[in-house]
Amino acid sequence: MRTRVRGWRWRHNPLRRRSDVVEAWTALAVAVLLLVGAPLAGAVVGWWAHDGARAVAVAQRAERHRVRAQVTGGIPEQLPSEQGGRESDLRVMARWTEPGKGPRTGPARVPAGTRTGDVLDVWFDTRGRPVSPPPDDVAVWQHTVTIGVCAAGGAAAVTFVGYGVARRVALHHRLAEWEREWARTGPEWTRRRA
Repeated sequence: MRTRVRGWRWRHNPLRRRSDVVEAWTALAVAVLLLVGAPLAGAVVGWWAHDGARAVAVAQRAERHRVRAQVTGGIPEQLPSEQGGRESDLRVMARWTEPGKGPRTGPARVPAGTRTGDVLDVWFDTRGRPVSPPPDDVAVWQHTVTIGVCAAGGAAAVTFVGYGVARRVALHHRLAEWEREWARTGPEWTRRRA
């Protein structure tokens, strides 16, 4: 029957090797990094990503404006998803009225499934080019969470890789210790008795 003694690597005893102590400290460091370091890295990087995404959203909201437009034509026979493209954006001809500039007709980006005669919101930049809408708060938070989770996962992966390397080095040193000990004690065990 096998008995397991907890914490044997921390206690002083004649069977404890230096590599056992190093492995115990490494395991403790890995636990702390996984439980504290990876979530902290995810939170810090997520916070940084949130600030950046919010600044981009504010800048895009300032340079883009929304108008109500009526789709006048230019809807493709096949949807972009059937042609292998993205389904979310279609470029069609639309008519809208901008304040102070009067009615205009030109290309606009609209969601897939739009039909001729539909009235919907379209976005334009300061030069009058059709653009996608600026990101809203939900998109900013989705970006934040995605980047934060990826950073925490990356920190955990680096920790696991480092732990694997440390264990491999410890195993190499342990085998070298055993080899030295055997070279010293092996001849006493293998002598022929007359």
